[in-house]
Amino acid sequence: MKHETAGDPITGLKWTRRTTEKIAEELEKLGIDVSANTVGKLLKQMGFSLRVNHKKLSNGSQSDRDEQFTYIAQLRERFTLSGDPIVSVDTKKRELVGSFKNAGTAWSREAVAVNDHDFRSLAQGIAIPYGIYDLQANRASVFVGTSHDTPHFAVDNLEKWWRYDGKNRYPAASCLLVLADSGGSNGFRSHAWKYWLQNRLADRHQLSVTVCHYPAGASKWNPIEHRLFCEISKNWAGRPLDSYETVLKYLRSTTTSTGLSVKAYLAPKDYANGEQISNQCMAELILDPHKTQPSRNYTLHPR
Repeated sequence: MKHETAGDPITGLKWTRRTTEKIAEELEKLGIDVSANTVGKLLKQMGFSLRVNHKKLSNGSQSDRDEQFTYIAQLRERFTLSGDPIVSVDTKKRELVGSFKNAGTAWSREAVAVNDHDFRSLAQGIAIPYGIYDLQANRASVFVGTSHDTPHFAVDNLEKWWRYDGKNRYPAASCLLVLADSGGSNGFRSHAWKYWLQNRLADRHQLSVTVCHYPAGASKWNPIEHRLFCEISKNWAGRPLDSYETVLKYLRSTTTSTGLSVKAYLAPKDYANGEQISNQCMAELILDPHKTQPSRNYTLHPR
């Protein structure tokens, strides 16, 4: 096992990529007859342990990540003190609509029968839940798309949230803080995301829209993940999403002991993938990059 062993130089933990069965076979060749279970016990006595991979390696520098988290915290504090709205946005995992297994368990007298395979051809359609979580009010709006998760789709939903809920709750607001992940339909590299924010939100409603993107791989710190999406998953766990009405029902009935309330809407408009925004259109944006990590922090001012 000399060349099959790895270890931690700090804790002294060791592990091997060989299975206990293979080690037992090698020992048998040496005239030592032991079972795989015995090998496992001996390995534990020798300091070996079963281990899984840990996602701990960051592609960016730790200082950049800490700087971004600190800056987001400062902006959140500033907007909170001024009473201006802060929203956290993201797309939840898309779901097949139909008689398909949904992870989790639910109380029932008998198990609900669902399709034995998750074939897309058997689905009524797909549900793409795009969430907007209002941190100040502990309220959320979820727009369920039926085609593609694009920047145009994301901004349309944000604009609808402002019309349906935001401007009534914050009638005096002239600026909005949006917290988003680094990738996806609201990613910081997307020209279309910025273009539609300018045209559909900043210009149309005369809002200064400030966007901060969490570092790559840090979506778990985006408030919508642990304040909304996990509650939705718990609410519909173990229940087949057999129709769009069922999806909307479970979204709207998602609540917490801290007072979360959720509105849900169907967004059946068809959005095409691969939208391209010209350099001329991008040059016309009133885009103000911040001094701190300007690619991830910027404000779009109304024209």
